[in-house]
Parts: sequence; C-alpha cells; structure tokens
Amino acid sequence: LANATQMPTSCTKVLDWLGVLRLEQYSNAFQSAGLATLWQCRNLTPDQLEQMGITLPGHQRRILASLNKTHYRDTQSDREKPVPKERTKFRTTAPMDCPSGPIMSPTLDTSLPPVPPRSTPNCPPQRFTSVLSPDPPPRTSVSPKLDRHEGSAPTRTPTHPSVQTQPQTLSIQPVTQHVVSDGGGKASPISPMASVSNDGHAPPLPPKVGGGPKGPPPIPHRFPAQAQRTLSSCCVYVVSQEIYSKGIISTAFITNVSSVGELKFEVATNNRTFIFRAESEAERNEWVTVLQDCTKGRHRRSAMNPGSPMTPDCQGYLELKGLRSKLYTIVVSDKVFLYKNIDDYRIGIGITLIEMNVGNIKETDRRSFDLTTPYRIFSFIAESEQMREQWVDAMRNAIGEALSNSEVAERIWAEPSNSFCADCGAPKPEWAAINLCVVVCKRCAGEHRGLGPSISKVRSLKMDRKVWTEELIQVFLLLGNEQVNGFWAANVPPSEALTPSSCSEERRRFITNKYRQGKYRKYHPLFGNQRELNNALCINVRCSDVLETLSLIFCGADVNCSTGMANWPSPLFLARGHSQPLQAELISHNLNTELPRLEIGGAMETEHYSAPTSVSHNGFLFKTASMARAVTERKGREEFSRRWCTLNDGTFSYYESDKNSNPNGALKASEIVCLAVDAREKHGYENTFELYSESERLYLFGTDDPCSHKEWVKSLAKSFIPASAEPLLRLSFERIGRLKCKDGLNLQTPKVGWFALVGSTLHAYLEDSKEEEIHLRKLNELSIQQDNEVLVLVEKGRTLYIEGERKLDFSGWCGAIQTAAGSGGDTLSQQQLTETDIPVIVHSCIGYITQCGLTSEGIYRKSGVNSRVAALCERFRRDARSLRLKEGEHQVDDVANTLKRFFRELEQGLFTSEDASSWLSTAAIQDESMKISQYQLLLNKLPHVNKATVQALINHLYCVQCCSEQNQMNLHNLAIVFGPTLFQTDGKDYAAGRAIEDLIQHYTEIFEVDEHQLKKQLEEISVIIESTEPGGHFICTVYLEEKKETAEQHVKIPGSMTAAELTCEVLDRRNIAVKDKEYWSCWEINEKEEMERPLHYQERVLSILHSFGTDSHVVIKKHFAMEAMIIYLTSRMDPSKHGIMKFKEERSILGLTTGNFHDRYFILNSSSLRMYKEIRVRLRDSNRPERDWPVKNLKIYLGIKKKLLTGKQGALYLCCDTQSEMREWFATFLSIQDGLQQTRVSRVMPDARHGNVSLIPLRGSENEMRNSVAAFSQDPLAVSHPTNHWD
Repeated sequence: LANATQMPTSCTKVLDWLGVLRLEQYSNAFQSAGLATLWQCRNLTPDQLEQMGITLPGHQRRILASLNKTHYRDTQSDREKPVPKERTKFRTTAPMDCPSGPIMSPTLDTSLPPVPPRSTPNCPPQRFTSVLSPDPPPRTSVSPKLDRHEGSAPTRTPTHPSVQTQPQTLSIQPVTQHVVSDGGGKASPISPMASVSNDGHAPPLPPKVGGGPKGPPPIPHRFPAQAQRTLSSCCVYVVSQEIYSKGIISTAFITNVSSVGELKFEVATNNRTFIFRAESEAERNEWVTVLQDCTKGRHRRSAMNPGSPMTPDCQGYLELKGLRSKLYTIVVSDKVFLYKNIDDYRIGIGITLIEMNVGNIKETDRRSFDLTTPYRIFSFIAESEQMREQWVDAMRNAIGEALSNSEVAERIWAEPSNSFCADCGAPKPEWAAINLCVVVCKRCAGEHRGLGPSISKVRSLKMDRKVWTEELIQVFLLLGNEQVNGFWAANVPPSEALTPSSCSEERRRFITNKYRQGKYRKYHPLFGNQRELNNALCINVRCSDVLETLSLIFCGADVNCSTGMANWPSPLFLARGHSQPLQAELISHNLNTELPRLEIGGAMETEHYSAPTSVSHNGFLFKTASMARAVTERKGREEFSRRWCTLNDGTFSYYESDKNSNPNGALKASEIVCLAVDAREKHGYENTFELYSESERLYLFGTDDPCSHKEWVKSLAKSFIPASAEPLLRLSFERIGRLKCKDGLNLQTPKVGWFALVGSTLHAYLEDSKEEEIHLRKLNELSIQQDNEVLVLVEKGRTLYIEGERKLDFSGWCGAIQTAAGSGGDTLSQQQLTETDIPVIVHSCIGYITQCGLTSEGIYRKSGVNSRVAALCERFRRDARSLRLKEGEHQVDDVANTLKRFFRELEQGLFTSEDASSWLSTAAIQDESMKISQYQLLLNKLPHVNKATVQALINHLYCVQCCSEQNQMNLHNLAIVFGPTLFQTDGKDYAAGRAIEDLIQHYTEIFEVDEHQLKKQLEEISVIIESTEPGGHFICTVYLEEKKETAEQHVKIPGSMTAAELTCEVLDRRNIAVKDKEYWSCWEINEKEEMERPLHYQERVLSILHSFGTDSHVVIKKHFAMEAMIIYLTSRMDPSKHGIMKFKEERSILGLTTGNFHDRYFILNSSSLRMYKEIRVRLRDSNRPERDWPVKNLKIYLGIKKKLLTGKQGALYLCCDTQSEMREWFATFLSIQDGLQQTRVSRVMPDARHGNVSLIPLRGSENEMRNSVAAFSQDPLAVSHPTNHWD
C-alpha cells in the first residue's frame, strides 16, 4: 500500500493533484468549474464530471477513487481510536449434532505472510505490502455511474470503519462485490465495492473481514435441493487466517439475509443456511445491509451459457496432490475456482479461488502441473496428457488476462483501421510499434522485435499501460493504420503482400523490407535534400499535420536538428512551444530511431517546402442538432441555436458562446467528406449549408448574412479539399466532396475523386488526372444499382461508376445529381439534351413519328386526346430520358401534339423572344438569295442548343413533306401548323407561317446540308414507307423451324396480330397438319447472343419486331420440352421453386466483359426471384437476400452462350446442372410470370386436344387452333424458362 504521507491532502491544489493522477488535460475543466483545491472537490459526482467534460469511465473512476481516499484519511485522523467491548463469553458445550471448533483469537497474527497484490480492471498488479503496515487501507466509493458501466449492484458505504488491518483475500472477478467472514479477527467493515476501483496509484481495498461464526458452528437447514447452474458475480468468503479461504458462498444463490438474535445474522440459500456473529450491533447491522445490497435487484445469470460474463474457459475435475481427492475446478477470466464437486458448483458453495495475477504454471510430469503462488503451490493431476495441455493453456491465458488491461486496446481499436494488423491484416491486433505508429498482431510483433528497438519499439496494448499516455493514444487515433500505411506501404507489389496466414519467413522478409529498408514507403518530394527536410520538419511541427511529420522523419529529416531559435533549440521544443503535444509525442519516440537505409536511384530535383495551407475563420452561426439521416423537412428558426464557431488548424469547433473555452463539439477537416450548399430560404434561416462527416453525421448551419455564409462555405471547402483539386474551389458549387469511382478501363480498383456539382455539370478531379466535366443533362443513362450503392453515369464512349462509401452523403449526391440531370426549367437549354444538344423530348417525338407516323394522314394537323397529351408532357418534364415511346402504347397523334405543345409553351420560344421579330421580317424579303443569307445570319446568332434544335426540327418537317402523298401534309400545311406554334403567335398573321415555309423549302441551302447524307436519309424513309401499308401492316420475314432460304415466309404483320395468329398463318401457308403431342410456338431467336425465347401466345408481334436488332429474327418451330413441362406443372401444388444455380451478372463496357459464375441459392415465388449466398439463410425469414428481382420485370431467354464477348449490359446468366432441372425452372418461372392463380387445391391434366399452355401449342386444324386460343384466355397455363440468360 502506498504510504499515507505521499497521498494528497484536502488543501492540495487541483493542478498538483491532477499531475499525480496523470490527468493534467482536465485542469482547465476544473478551473472553469471554480474548483481550486481538493476540499472543494470532495462532493463531486459522476454526473458533475460528465458536465465538466470528463466522460471517460476510467478517468472518472480514478478521480473519484482518489477523492474518497483523501477524504477517508482526513476523517480517520480526526476520529478517536475505538475501544473494543468486553468479549462476550459463550457456553463451552456445543450441540450434539455439530462438532465443536476452536474460537479464533481476535488479536492480529503477526506471522501472516504479506498480502498478495490484487487484480483490478485497467490497473497493473500492485506490489506486496505487509499486513503489519500501520496505515489503514484507503476507502473507495463507487458512484451510480460506475455501477451502470460495470454491471454491479448498488452498495451502501459503511459509516463506522475500523483501523485494524486484516489479511486480504482475492476477489472472484475484477468487478465484483465481496463480503468476507474471518473466524478470528476483529471486524473491519469496508465498502464491499472497493475492488472495482480503477485507481492506478493505489491498490484496491481488501474485502470486508471479521464476524466469523461464533459459538455454535453454522447449522445447515435442509431445503429441497434445487440445482442452479449459476456462477456468482459476488461472493461471501468464509476464511481462516490463511491466505486462501476455506469456503465461498456465491451471492447469486443467497435468497435471504436477516438479523437473528443477539449480534447474529443468517445468510440463507436454497440449500443451506449460514449463521454468523459480529462483534457489535452496529457491525452486525452493517453486514446485513451490505449483503442485502449485494443481492438486491440482481438477476441470475448462468455461467454455463455462452456469452455470459462468467462463462468458464475450462472446467472439470482435477486431482489435488495432498488431498488425494478430485476437486471440480473452474477457470474463468483471470481466476481459478475450486469446488468439492459439481453439485457444490451448481448450488454456489465453493472452497476457494486463486487470483492468477500472482500465479505461475509449471509442467512437472506427463499428467501433472503446478500452479505456483507466493503463498502456496497447488499441484494438480489431470486425467490425461491431452487434458493437461488444455488446463495449462487455460490457466496461462487466465494469467495473461489478469495482467492485461483492455482499456487502451479498446480505445486504439476505436479507429476502424487499427482493428486490423498494419502488416498482415489480422483482426484485433494487440501490439504496436509506437515509434512507427502502426498497430500489429502478435506474430508480426515478434518480427518487429527482431528488427531491434532502434528501428521498432514494440509495446503491448494490454500490458504496457504506463507507455500509453493520452497523447500517444491520440496519435494512433489520429493517424490509424490506413493513413500510416499510405506512407509505409504505398508501393507494395501484390506478390509480396502479407496475409494473416503468411509464414514466419515471409513476415520477416516483408517487415524487414518495409521498415528497415523502407522499400515500400512513399518518398517525400524533398527526399535526398537534408537541409530542406530539416527545414520542413521545423515548419511542420508547428501545425497539427502529424502524418506529414512522420513522412519527413522517415524520409531523412533529423529530429535533433537545430532550429536556430534560442527558446526552442530542437523540433521537440518547437512542437511543445507551439502547443502541439501530438507532434512532440511522435518526435520523442523517434529521437534515437534508426532510419530506413534503402536509397532510390537517380538524382532528385530539389524542391522547397511550403507549410500546409492553414485556413482560419470564426464567427457566429446558427446550428441544429447533428443528425444521422438526411434533412427532408424544413427546419424552422426555433430549431437552430446560436453558436460561436471557429475554423483553425484543420479543426472546425463550435462553442456555446464566444466566452467559453471548451467547445460543445468539434469536427476535423479530415473527417469532412461533403459540403452541400442549400437553396436560399430552404430552412428558417435564409442561407444554410450542410456538413457530412465520415461517422455518418450531418451538421446543418445557417445565417441570414449572405456574405458570412459565402465566406464560411469557401473556408470550410478549402480546409478539406486537397491542393490537387483546388480549382474546384473557384466554382460556384452546390455540393462538393469526396467520392470513389471506377470507369470502363479500370473496373477493379476504385479511384478516389473530388467532385463539385455546378448546375447541371459535374466537375471531377480523379487520382493522377486532370479536371473532367460531365454534362448530366447529356447522359445516355443515369441509374442507381446494387442496392443504391452505385450511381451509373453513361455518356458517349464512357461509363462512370460512382460508389458510396457512406450512405448518408452518397444518398445526398444521388439526389442532387438526379435532380441536376433532369429538366431544370422551361427554357430550351434547361432541358435534358442528347449528345448533339437537342432536347430529348424533341428527339424522342421526332424519332417515333419517323418510324410510325410518316404515312399517317393529317399528321400534326389532327388533334390527340388532351388527357394523354398532358400526361406525356408531364412525364417528359419529370425525366425525358427514362420515357420510351412504343407503338401500340402511345398514339401517333398524341405524340405529335406533345411536340407542338412543348414548343408553344417553351419559355422565350425556339427563335428567342428578342430575335423572333427579325425572323418574321426576313420572311418579307423578296430577293431569295438575300433572304437565305439573312436566315443564315439569324441562325448563327441563336444559342447553340436553339440552333441544333431548329435544324433537327426543320429536317424532320422536310422529311414529312416528302411523304405528302400519303400523309396529306405538304409544305404549306406544315407551315400553317408550325408557324404560330414555333413563333408563339395567335396565327392571324401568316408571317410566321411564311418563315417556316421558307426554312423547309430552302432547308438544304440555309442549313448547308450535305446532299449525300440527305439522300441516304430519304432512302431510309422510303424503305419504311415501302414496307408499311396504309393500314399499318408490316412486311416481315418469318422462318419455319430454321433460318434458311427455303424456309422463308413473308407475312404481313398487322398491328393487332398475336404470336398465336402468326403461328397459324405460317403453318396454314405450308399446309402443315399438327399431329398429336406436337407443340408449335413462335420464337424470337438472337444469333449473336445464341439465345431464344418462345413468345407468349397473346404477345403482339409487331411491337416485338420493332424492338429487334439486326441479329434477331422470328422462327416458327416445335417446342419439344412442352409436354414434360406440362406434366411437371400439373404435379405441382405450389407454383414456386427453390434450389442452387450458377449465377453471373455480365456487363460489357467498351467491349470488355466482366463477371464469373458463382453458386447461389435461389427462391422463386409469385412476386420475386431472390438470390442468397448460402442455403441456410432461407430458414430464417429475417435474412435479407443478396439480390431481389420482381418477376414481372424479367424477360427470359433459353440457350447457352459459347462466347462471352458483348453481352447485354445488365443481363443475368443462370446455369442449371441438367436439362430437366432447367425445364422445371423454366416452366415455374413463366407459369408465375403469365399470371396463374397463386393457390390451387388440385391441378387437372390439360386437354390433349387443346394443350392449354400459354406458349400456344398447336394441334389439329386452324379452327381447332383458334378454339384453343379462346380456351387459353379462360385458364392460361403459363409455362416458361429459367435459362442461362435473363435480361
């Protein structure tokens, strides 16, 4: 025990006291609270410490423990020594049923051995102290907050301490409550929670001693035996004068504690009752109170349950030499418990426990081993050599646990990258090289020791507690293995990288190369220039960039170089003088470090070092509480609080007011990943911005001053945007931050990029590349894939994949980019555009009418249905890129009127409001050549988007009037329709019509059209007109059974023709009689992809043909697997299926294919197809599938791809082991997809004459066939295919 004269007194100053506790960092907190001496601190509580900013539980316990010790000693010095009462004499005869025993002397036995040190949480073992020490053990009180953290029951501090010292016994567990009885010594009540003290300067108090059984020995009361598999978290010790107890009563089994008779109290369990006698009434009452507090409100926890705080590490019978009997032994945490047998263990009655912090294990014989302590040697014999090894390992682990302290490890692991070894990636590393700033595993730490302390100073996170100062811990939290490896392992070849399973030789070679040779490090630009390196180090230690200091030191900077300043002669003094304790900590551990010896070849260009950019700004802002999700609602002014904010040295802090010295919160610039500038008046304050952190938190700040808002946004962005992306700061961005992305040339490793969103343009700076601009309104495709974790941007010749590291800021980026990519207003330039700068709505409408409406009579003159036109306009306005116009689904006149309405409602018009009159006046010029020249001048004067749109529209109208014989829309009629529309006039003046007529008539001259290109375009139109009859019929080549000239059949395809009707048409032309058991279907065949798909009998053939590529054609052939599929479906009661298939999702980007087949478990039901990684997950409904596809959205093809060249992007490939399995999946899938009833009590075999299958099996004559089609509509049996190709 520490000498009392060395302990602080009540008049000690707080600053000196905190220095003793090594908690100097809290001196400002105590000073702000007005606490200058220990006397003023005597009544501090955990809640008050929380309010002062002292939140770490270990620091709170250390402070409270020290205060209680000081207060206890002061109060003890003022008290008179208590006079013991005259000893009570008892009768000498004992009851007949109980053996008599000697009465222990109350005097102190001076022959007792020294008290063993005790293991307490987060404290190293204490030195031995003699029991003859005159100083009483210090008292420790436990606050309610400590109880919550440690899980202990609340206790009551005794009010009558004794000055007599008794031998200590060992606690069952670091965080436990104890009550101990000694058969001899005088009672010395203490706090039963003393053992939970985390004070690192004084050992914990011994448990309460005294009040052993007096007079008659305990009389056990028999109760029905009730086995309890419970290991106590608190114990009553029944001890003699020896170090190790004679008995343990688990408080987990105590059912009642009560006073009985004079000075007696009884402790009852379910199986036995123990009676104890105290020296005084007050002491007896105190024992009762303490025991009741120990057992009150606790919940029994089974030690046998995995995950229990007291789950045994090893348990079983061991023979103890000397007793020649086997004892039931439990090794749990850092203790060993001995029980007479397993029944006693179950009822909580034990013999003793052994604290392993004073233990040592020695193997003696094949089955024997010794557990050696300073007070006794326990010689155990195991049942076998194998069991001996298990016991030895368990007890050695317990010793390590007793000597370890996990507080530092847990804090270091709070930085995610520190949870994995910096060298091999093994999880939960427990060692660190404190000068190299890396956290490593045990195996790598052994190789680090081989380098020698001059290169790597290896320390344990759990056992070397004194090394881990608060500053050193903060250095490791600030840097982390990921950032440090950015320096040490910047150039590791994949072939040399370590894994957790690497052998010792590989580790030794890698670690030597990495740290002794510096082979993989990232060389500083000043490498090789000693003078500049030293100068850079002296500059950098004045700021907080510790990583830069690490890089400078291990690239050759001299940590002992002269600074040229008398007050700060070295970088270490310079760092301390500029209040940079972390810099000083790093330098202090590298004063004698041997630097890496590997040199790089070639001369390096000399560079001069400039200090990192330091941004400073301060002022008042209004802040809401930080949030873990995006802001979706308007925040009123009442939800904001006024805060004084500062940005200094890479840290953004906010305070209650400008008078406070302790910030309410802080955010390091390195933790900011995104800054978003909100639209004006989005919230209660006119100007607001959002900060997103790596910890998935959102901070909203606002102000009414636009100048202050602009300055804050500029300063904050400058603080976290690197110099390589500094040009982004000159933009008027709406959102700026860090994202990861991949492009078509590098799909394996994502690049870190810095992005800024400005209007509809996304500016990006990727690694080692120049600035890129992505025009979002010109994208070919914009989609979110893989469970909202990848944003896909497809532009001409390139696909960019933006990945989300954090959901919060990535969801904000997705929403902002999608909004920016949509139509931003009613002007032409704000529309979604094609690559040629034509609005997507104009391009889509023109393309659809060219394909389907050139021969439609009165095109653009006839009106469409107003409701459908309005709906189309709205869909185009929301997202024109996602709308695909399809024949049959959209009417030609509706699309034509949508195009006209767009131009009529266009803000500023197609020809711009300021130049429209010039266009109209030009139409009145009589000289044709002068008129054309003037039109060309006006055309070149238009904005780029307007000019491109005018040319595209006039080109389309020129093509329409070329088909005037069919559509009756000649040059004049088109001018009448489009003149008032494009110039937005009332139509009373024909000047607008005349201008449009001139543009169409002189189209080739005004727009300087290439005649060859125009001729080619007109030829394509003529092909469309020739192959399409006035009724909308399309001439199509259909093949019978296979694609060859002799099997060709040219068929007129009306818009209403179905697959069943086309099949009948072809078979009737070839006079083919359908035999029994034959099923004929219409198939879509894709030669390039080597896949095929049977059409549903009700599918419209014309729309399928229009969607064909050049590699597809239609074949009428037999479906040989139909009969087997019908039988399979008939035998199934439930239209669902599950099983294992091989899966691959193939993408083709710039001609490169990606993806491999993997086994996956699939479940197909009425609504979706779900994919799982493992089979067992389906047994738990709570498991989320890896992927999930709606059944209705899937289009299925059969076939096996022999070549994987340019598969369709987004295609899914499934492979079955057998043909029969594939047929079953196929049938189930289409039966669900085509709308069969979900539940069936029975299934009837289909009529052989009709074959009621939705893939239109054909039988008999045409009349029978058409009857079967009618039958299908009544009870369709949808059969389909799971195949290798799902699109």
